[in-house]
Amino acid sequence: LCPFSVTVLLFNSSQRSLVLVKQFRPAVYASEAERNFPGCLAALDQDQPRLLPGALPGSAGVTYELCAGLVDQPGLSLEEVACKEAREECGYDLAPADLQRVATYKSGVGLTGSSQTMFYAEVTDAHRSGPGGGLAEEGELIEVVHLPLDGAQAFADNPDVPKTLGVIFGISWFLSCVAPGLGPQ
Repeated sequence: LCPFSVTVLLFNSSQRSLVLVKQFRPAVYASEAERNFPGCLAALDQDQPRLLPGALPGSAGVTYELCAGLVDQPGLSLEEVACKEAREECGYDLAPADLQRVATYKSGVGLTGSSQTMFYAEVTDAHRSGPGGGLAEEGELIEVVHLPLDGAQAFADNPDVPKTLGVIFGISWFLSCVAPGLGPQ
């Protein structure tokens, strides 16, 4: 297990939107299956496949997240990993100097006890050099989502939108620390 990871909160000033990623997470899907069909995962452990009364759509395992990645390549700084992930997942080219460190905190405290560092960067459409979407060879299938600022708080507050705590924290931090200085559109 990798004890360090990074996340990047991107603000696209050309579109006045926060850039998030949306992707399927098998653990989230399994949790939803168990919540909807109690005991279905235990049956799998006993080598007794059990048909679910109604298959869950794949969307049950999709979450909104910040661009993120593990620090698993020796010799790369946290900032370099963050820039690499922004390019791979969201298609934005950044340099380490473009990043502002927001916070470092513990994540996965129940399983890994790892540390995660969140960075912030402002980008424009001109920074976009590709579609993003992650690396197919790593099994990533990522959709880039532009969240308009005027709906960001409602998005963060909506319990029916599956999102990570990092998204909620990132939106809250942005709205209190960056948005007040932006001025009108």
